[in-house]
This record gives sequence, C-alpha cells and structure tokens, in this order.
Amino acid sequence: MFEKLLAYAFLLDAGIVPRSDYGEYLDSVFIETPDNEMLLELEWCVSDIQKSISIIRQQCYENSIDYDIFGRFLFSKLEEAYFLNGMDIEIFGEKSYAIWQHLPEEIHHSEPFWTLCYADDPLSWGDEKQTREIYEKAFRFYDNT
Repeated sequence: MFEKLLAYAFLLDAGIVPRSDYGEYLDSVFIETPDNEMLLELEWCVSDIQKSISIIRQQCYENSIDYDIFGRFLFSKLEEAYFLNGMDIEIFGEKSYAIWQHLPEEIHHSEPFWTLCYADDPLSWGDEKQTREIYEKAFRFYDNT
C-alpha cells in the first residue's frame, strides 16, 4: 500500500496522473483498512493534493518501502502516460525528470529510476528516436523479474 501511495505522490506532483486515479486507489485501500489513521487523514484532505503528497511522503519515509513494488507501479503508470495518454515526449521528459529529482536517495542512481534523469538528453540534439528507446527499455525493466 505505501509503495503505491508513494508512487501516486510523485506522479501527482509531476502532473502525470489525474487526481481521480489517486482518489479511486485511496478509496479502495481505505475500504480495505478503514481503521488506518493515515488513510483516514488522506481521505479528509483528498482535495488538497499538496497536503496529501506531504503526508504520504512523510509516512513512507518513516516506513520500510519495497522499491521493487514501488518501481513496478511507478513505471507502469509512466508507461500508461507515455503510450495511452499520448503525452508529448518533451513534456514527458520534463515530468519524468521532476519525479527523479524527488526520489529517495536509496534509489536515486539505480535503474530503472536513474533513466528518468537522462532519458530525454538526446532530445537536445534532436534525437527523439533514441529518447523513446531509452524510455521504452526502462518500461520493460521489470518484465523478467
């Protein structure tokens, strides 16, 4: 649960997923564990996204996070934005970099997370094809694990 909430915090902050996706996920986990105080607090402030993000980050940094679960979910949502939502590659690169800047230090320089830092570099010399190849390779990172 914490892993997906943390991924949603980063995705919301970067503007990659709509609030409604986060709200639906929050509702589903709250229904499963209605006695969880953090989830209740998040339900109460669901319209204040910045407060929600702050609560999620604080709770996740205080708890043990499985970065494989986090990464799988984060990259599945990034892949949706990339393929299904048809986001412009330059905007996608900016938003991906914004996510990378806020990642926990433990995973900041490990793959596939590190990819979010440099994947859009080839755009600076007009090589959209290479940028797409880098992102698409990152999306497949968890396929064999």
